[in-house]
Amino acid sequence: MPIQRLLVQIAEFSRRHAARVVLVGMLVVVLSVLYAAGHLGVSTDTDQMFAASLPWRQREMAFDREFPQFNNLLVLVIDAAEPEEADATAAALAAKLRAEPALFHDVSEPDRSAFLQKEGLLFLPVAKLRQVMNQTIDAQPFIGQLVADPSARGLFSALALIGVGAQRGDANLKPYAPALDAFHRGLAAALAGHPAPLSWQSLLGGDLAKLAGRYRFVLVHPKLDYGALEPGGVATKAVRAIAAQLPFVKAGAARVRITGQIALSDEEFASVAEGMMVGLIGSVLLITLWLFLAVRSWRLIVPILMTLVLGLALTLLFASIAVGTLNLVSVGFGVLFVGIAVDFAIQFCVRYRERRFEFADKAEAMRQTAGRVGEQILVAAVATAAGFLAFVPTAFSGVAELGLIAGVGMVIAFACTVSFLPAAIALFRPAGERAMVGFAWAVPLDPLVRRWRRPILAVFAAVALAGAVLAPRVAFDSNPLDTKNPHTEAMRTLRDLMGSAVTNPFTIDVMAPNVAAAARLASRLDKLPTVADARSLASFVPGDQKEKLAIIADAAQILGPTLLPLSPVVPASAAQIRLAAKTALGQIEAALPKLPPDSPLRAIATDLRQLSVAPDPVLMATNAALTRFLPAELDQLRTALSAAPVTEADVPPAIRRDWLLADGRARVQVTPKVAVSRTSAGLHAFVRQVVAVAPNAGGPAVTVVATSRTIVGAFSSAALYALAAITLILVLALRRLRDVALVLAPLLLSALMTMLVAVALPLPLNYANIIALPLLLGVGVAFNIYFVMNWRAGRHAVLGSATARAIVFSALTTGTAFGSLALSHHPGTASMGALLLISLGCTLVASLVFVPALLASLHQPEPH
Repeated sequence: MPIQRLLVQIAEFSRRHAARVVLVGMLVVVLSVLYAAGHLGVSTDTDQMFAASLPWRQREMAFDREFPQFNNLLVLVIDAAEPEEADATAAALAAKLRAEPALFHDVSEPDRSAFLQKEGLLFLPVAKLRQVMNQTIDAQPFIGQLVADPSARGLFSALALIGVGAQRGDANLKPYAPALDAFHRGLAAALAGHPAPLSWQSLLGGDLAKLAGRYRFVLVHPKLDYGALEPGGVATKAVRAIAAQLPFVKAGAARVRITGQIALSDEEFASVAEGMMVGLIGSVLLITLWLFLAVRSWRLIVPILMTLVLGLALTLLFASIAVGTLNLVSVGFGVLFVGIAVDFAIQFCVRYRERRFEFADKAEAMRQTAGRVGEQILVAAVATAAGFLAFVPTAFSGVAELGLIAGVGMVIAFACTVSFLPAAIALFRPAGERAMVGFAWAVPLDPLVRRWRRPILAVFAAVALAGAVLAPRVAFDSNPLDTKNPHTEAMRTLRDLMGSAVTNPFTIDVMAPNVAAAARLASRLDKLPTVADARSLASFVPGDQKEKLAIIADAAQILGPTLLPLSPVVPASAAQIRLAAKTALGQIEAALPKLPPDSPLRAIATDLRQLSVAPDPVLMATNAALTRFLPAELDQLRTALSAAPVTEADVPPAIRRDWLLADGRARVQVTPKVAVSRTSAGLHAFVRQVVAVAPNAGGPAVTVVATSRTIVGAFSSAALYALAAITLILVLALRRLRDVALVLAPLLLSALMTMLVAVALPLPLNYANIIALPLLLGVGVAFNIYFVMNWRAGRHAVLGSATARAIVFSALTTGTAFGSLALSHHPGTASMGALLLISLGCTLVASLVFVPALLASLHQPEPH
């Protein structure tokens, strides 16, 4: 045949000019690597992994252009033992970050708003506002004492007043129980040598302090370097260094955690890279072992490795020219190339050993090998390339690049196998063979398989049927967070934020023509079963203002004189604090007979008794801890009582820009209920309900669902394209429909077996591991082609043949490469490696058990 003659001529030329061919090959390796080093980059920008023509991507890009403040953020999440400590830490952190313009474009504090500090009470329901104001008025004597003397001296004087009221029996202490408990804990901590600031937000605001949640946020736009493996790495390190020096962080009272788009992307790459070197070294050692067991000589192992290096270098060169920049998916082409391309070299070398057993002349053995196995490797290479190239037309750009590079890489691997490998073998001169190269122990298995072919085929038919029935039950996890390492700081923080509707990241954004339309749309969306909250710019204009302002005005009239700041108070001395503590103790002790057993005043009496005899430093530390945040909270109370009518025009620019564009269009943000966002099904239902009302919806939740559909659609299309291309290639190569069916039948069987195992484990499909299915169409067809083409040539031995030996050790080397992925610390990569191993195992079982039984049940064709 012309192709066989051409392959023989190429191999013969390489053999005759072995030294020059190897020298040129190694020179090509050096030049290719040097070119790639200067022209091939890696981008970790995940936005570029999907085609810009997709409707959801266009909405996403438009939103990013219109609201750049929400994109490429480092989200710094601060929490502390007390809300004031979190507030102080956030403010100090933001101030220090603003002093680093070389690292950060801008820094914002969404929790710090003078508008909300003044008008915040207007956003409470009327009943709740009335309750809060009544409680504050009831505490007027206590507050008045603190305003007059915001120190421990004044606090103890206020406690003395409570003691007096308790003596008379006209003081209802129940509403003050939480505050008194807090006083007791603060006093006890100070006496124990661990003074901690008292939260006056919680004491004076009660449960209002809980409405803001436990977290404070600092939003940072870092300067990114997409040429680095972690674009935000430098900025993130700077944030950590600055945060570590903040007082409450150093004291262990507050912590600063980092999450957001940039942190998640950077940590994902770090998770993928973690342990990669150890895994790579282990893989190389195991692959070397399998190669030795397959070819039995370093004189063949070295040519195989040199061929792989040349093929990988040429593939790198192609990637540099055709793509230029690898993404987080296509960067993995090297592992796939080595894992699959090594099969060609193993097949060639094992079959060469077989020919050396038959022919003493090395030249004739090489010609026979090139003629017999070269065509098989060509068909396998083209079929495998088709499996990769099937990704190119899809909208999943990240995998389309991988498919292009790896697909061309398969062609390059074939070219290196039939041109460079013969030269390297001739140069290293491996010794001849003294015995049959196949598996001698497996020779008796061939007649056994022929004898039991019908039961074997029946078992596989049952397995295939079970796989077909259970295939629809294979789960697909569309939540991209589930493919990330859950133990990284960014992921742990994000999971914590998802526990609250206030900070849930899976929101939806909808653009309305104007503010009024946005308000109407938000009202409709707020009624959906899966929605926790829908807000727009109108949400910052409180309702029922007339009634609420009247309530606040009444409270301000009563409390106003009390809250008027007096002339500066002389700082309290230790002696004055001790005297005030003794006075308060005397009043409380006098009231003890009238107090219930569980009254917090009893514990406070014990604390004051100890404090009255404590050293001066303990008294001064107690004073600082108890009153550190008191002046600021009294100022906040004065500000809140000065609330005024609010119109849309009063909403400050810092808030307006997040909700209103210059052209008048307004944004609506929809947040799901917490339980809804915890599952893929819930998130899909949330998006489905919102999109039914607002078809132009976008935002994180829509992106997650749309990404899922895009990826599933891309891989479904790729699988169909690959199957069609492989079928066409087989028809052209084999020219018999029966032979084509003999190759495709075990391929279908291995796919159904893989589905069956995935359901049984269970191992859900996800964004990362779904890549295994179309790719293994190419790998599986390669194994089957070798056996079917041998059978067409009249060779009856299957399991004991050199082909079986090559397939087994090829599978072991490929499995080792994939196994290194399965051991990754990154869940997505690990699941991909696991599914690749399962698919490879099923393919091997189908090739070594099902194919021999199937061939044994058919009439032997005339040799081709």
